[in-house]
Amino acid sequence: MAFPPGIPHAPDGPGAWSVAAGPAGSPSPTTRTIWVDLLLYPTHSLPTAAAPVLVGVGLAIHEGVFSWAPALVGFLGSWFIHVAGVFTDNHELLRLHPGLPEHPELNRAIVDGTLRLATLRLAIAACLGLALLTAPYLHTIGGWPVLALGALGITASLSYNGGPWAYVRRGLADPIFTVMFALVAVPATYWIQAAAQPGAPEPWALLRGLPASAWLVGLPCGALVTSVMLIDDLRDIEFDSAKGWRTGAVRFGPAFSRAEITLLVAFAYLAPLLSWLTLGLGAGLLLPLASAPLAWRVVRAVRSATDRTALVPLTPRMAGLSLLHSALLGAGLALVR
Repeated sequence: MAFPPGIPHAPDGPGAWSVAAGPAGSPSPTTRTIWVDLLLYPTHSLPTAAAPVLVGVGLAIHEGVFSWAPALVGFLGSWFIHVAGVFTDNHELLRLHPGLPEHPELNRAIVDGTLRLATLRLAIAACLGLALLTAPYLHTIGGWPVLALGALGITASLSYNGGPWAYVRRGLADPIFTVMFALVAVPATYWIQAAAQPGAPEPWALLRGLPASAWLVGLPCGALVTSVMLIDDLRDIEFDSAKGWRTGAVRFGPAFSRAEITLLVAFAYLAPLLSWLTLGLGAGLLLPLASAPLAWRVVRAVRSATDRTALVPLTPRMAGLSLLHSALLGAGLALVR
């Protein structure tokens, strides 16, 4: 069970950055393109939602408490919350900044009625409703902590760019993403499986008594998912500045964001080595190092990109790296019992 916030994105389809508001008579994208490619954006949002679940499942297998049903239902609940956050971010961008060419294809769809803000609000409500459908089953396993974690996840997801406390506008998304993906999503995924075991302690006691590994093994995942968001910030620096957002890229410049991404990715590859040396979880923790060449290529591309167009494909590439690293880490944990 994991409840990470949704990650914003920019479409990377044809013309996504070559058009401003769109020339007169330009056709709007199809309904499928709007909802799948531009709003849901699965190559970006799905890997980042699945990454912490893979780590939590791997740790559960390592500790002998794996339970597929609560892990799967928890993932589905968190995925719906994740998508609700992505939709909310797009809703607020289109509502508050309708003339900004950050999402030109969505702007055209709004103008000609192909997409309506009211429909987007209904989609947000539907996602939250689907997430709530998972609550009764998870509550029978994990009790009240399930509801507390769900409320935390919904709050973090919707308030990324929604409501009066939208934290991305204040430059607070970096630490919140790291905490949610590393210190909430991974331990929660492990915990709900442990809670499903016969004779498991009372849910709150089980949560308080989680092993140190449950809190530490997810740190690389949090670092890489945060890097996905930072590439978005780097790419959108001009738009974010026009909106009055105070992201690190806006406040300190592109060089700061590139350095932060480099350090986070480096940490993601040093952390398994440190965990292997200190946590006693076995050499399987080193399996993510197999993806280091890919990580180097992605970081090098981020550091050398000089325009927005070059940065657009790097968001899904970093998201894919986060998924691969987490899959290897989860597999390494599972294989060494």
